[in-house]
Amino acid sequence: MPLKSRPRAGFLHSRTAAPRGNAFRYTRHDRTNRRSPGMPRHRAAFLTEGGAVGALMRGHDWATSPLGPPERWPPALRTVVGLMLNSAFPMFAAWGPELAFLYNDAYVDVLGRKHPHALGKPFREVWADIWHDISPIVDKAMAGRASYHENLPLTMHRNGYDEETWFTFSYSPMRDEAGDVAGVFCACTETTEQVLAERHRAEEIGRMRLLFQQAPGILAVVLSPEHVFEIANDAYLRLVGRDDIVGRAVAEVLPEVRDQGFIALLDEVYRTGEPHVGHEMPVLLRRGPESELEERFVNFIYQPIRDHRGAVYGIFVEGSDVTEAVLAMRALQEANARKDEFLAMLAHELRNPLAPIAAAAELLRLGTPDAARIQKTSAVITRQVEHMTKLVDDLLDVSRVTRGLVTLRRETLDFNGVVGEAVEQAAALMHAKRHRVTVELPDERLWVNGDRTRLIQVVSNLLNNAARYTPDGGSVTVRVTADERNVHATVEDNGIGMLPGLLPHVFDLFTQAERSPDRSQGGLGLGLALVKTLIELQGGTVRAHSTGAGQGSCFTICLPRVTQPIALASGSGEGEEARGARRRHLMVVDDNADAAQMLALLLETAGHSVAVCGDAAQALRAVVASPPALLFVDIGLPGMDGYALVRRLRQLPETAGARIVAITGYGTPQDRERALEAGFDEHLVKPVNPKALYGILARLSAH
Repeated sequence: MPLKSRPRAGFLHSRTAAPRGNAFRYTRHDRTNRRSPGMPRHRAAFLTEGGAVGALMRGHDWATSPLGPPERWPPALRTVVGLMLNSAFPMFAAWGPELAFLYNDAYVDVLGRKHPHALGKPFREVWADIWHDISPIVDKAMAGRASYHENLPLTMHRNGYDEETWFTFSYSPMRDEAGDVAGVFCACTETTEQVLAERHRAEEIGRMRLLFQQAPGILAVVLSPEHVFEIANDAYLRLVGRDDIVGRAVAEVLPEVRDQGFIALLDEVYRTGEPHVGHEMPVLLRRGPESELEERFVNFIYQPIRDHRGAVYGIFVEGSDVTEAVLAMRALQEANARKDEFLAMLAHELRNPLAPIAAAAELLRLGTPDAARIQKTSAVITRQVEHMTKLVDDLLDVSRVTRGLVTLRRETLDFNGVVGEAVEQAAALMHAKRHRVTVELPDERLWVNGDRTRLIQVVSNLLNNAARYTPDGGSVTVRVTADERNVHATVEDNGIGMLPGLLPHVFDLFTQAERSPDRSQGGLGLGLALVKTLIELQGGTVRAHSTGAGQGSCFTICLPRVTQPIALASGSGEGEEARGARRRHLMVVDDNADAAQMLALLLETAGHSVAVCGDAAQALRAVVASPPALLFVDIGLPGMDGYALVRRLRQLPETAGARIVAITGYGTPQDRERALEAGFDEHLVKPVNPKALYGILARLSAH
């Protein structure tokens, strides 16, 4: 029989059969008394396992430790250490007055380089780097109160450098046999990676929210069947013109869209789970508390948002405000339509004068008409050419104005005189249509600062416009008034008037009222556009008014008034037409045979001999054979153009004293400058104005 002995530390409880009425009866047996003969006695059975740290504890020299040898440790400490060493969860225990530090294998990673030196050392010494953070928690446990901490941040120096760490742990008091708190037990887990991952995820979400807010397209999320805004980015807020929509339902924030079908679309997407795509959808929005409804156009998609069960719980709204693009496309389409109308009008306007010119040419071809018939035919051709030249000049003016190439020669002008000259220019058309023209000018002279030619063009365009749109026998009134600051000129007629829809566009290019069959000289729809631009360039304004169709029209221009006129520069004219008192030898160089022959005939009629050449090579040979006093050279010659030809001519001794005139269809100021730089003396634009031609001949005769 085993010997009876006193209970010892490390004894295990064994379970034996109990008398009836008791489930179990426990008795303690000393294993050392029951071991087999020859089996060695272990000093501390609770250290027989425990992995690497358990082996370290078994081989550790505890002589200098305040804990003493393990076999003398108190039962409570031995029990906790035994459980701790056999746990896969990070744990440590600190026992005694100096809180000697004990831990398990799972806690080694927490210690870092502090392992294995931390074993048995005072708690405060082991974790001196974080003691100021954890000492209040230790004190609380030593006072008998357990505590739990989640994701507590600690700056540890465990691997040779400071590092930010986070831990979730509990501190519990450990009591001795007498029930007094003798130590602290901790079960912990390091959550550094988890916290950093959550922080990174939060930063990513923050960046995504920032991108969401800064996205150029409209973005919003609405939740629940009531479509409550959870989020809306800046572009969406700009679209709707509000910034207080989050947390409110769409129908509450945007009541104006309810009757436009958008709430019904949201309901349908929420009910069916099917997305909806809208392309250039018009929407009327009240973008301010007191503002009127404004039409915008949007591309968008309503995309359902589903939960983990697949049920729709919200809608993601993504799209873009395409209002400007839609309006630009509409404007482009309208401009294309006006362009097509303009081309049709241009063809009409050019065919009209070509018809009498062709008839006159055929009449001259058929035989030798008498002098009266020739004069009448020439007058027809002259008028029609002037009309065609006016059309081309208008086109060139529009081109120069739209490209900003108009140069104004501003001076102080008597505006009454400007209006008088404009009335004279429009008199022929007014007379042809038997209009009653009334001119009302003030007694005083009204001064403005502007370009005389351009101001006359402005007023004459308004008068021509009134003449075209006023039936035969109608009346046109020109009235000039002034106040202290401005001078006003009004052109009023009793013609066909304008519909309200035309008024906002009356100064746009190629805009006209409906053409009637009897208006053969209807123009190109350029005059009023030129009026507006030219007046604004000179600091003025123009406005149009009409009460409706058949009620006539009224156009008023306004220019700043100049109170003290500046001395006007006296000009010198070119003199009367001079057809050349002296006979000279001239040359025409043009690849257009008809144009060259007609110009030669005109020069011969003025009393000069003329050589005609069709290209540069022929001209260079002819110049050497018979040097001319004056050459008219076309710019667009085949092979060597007019610019190259004039440079060659300037190198020949035969043309040392000759004058060379450029004749071209290009009439911009830049074209003129290029011609003069190339060596031409003068620059004429086709069709050549006879007065300009005779002026050149007069200057030639003067030399």
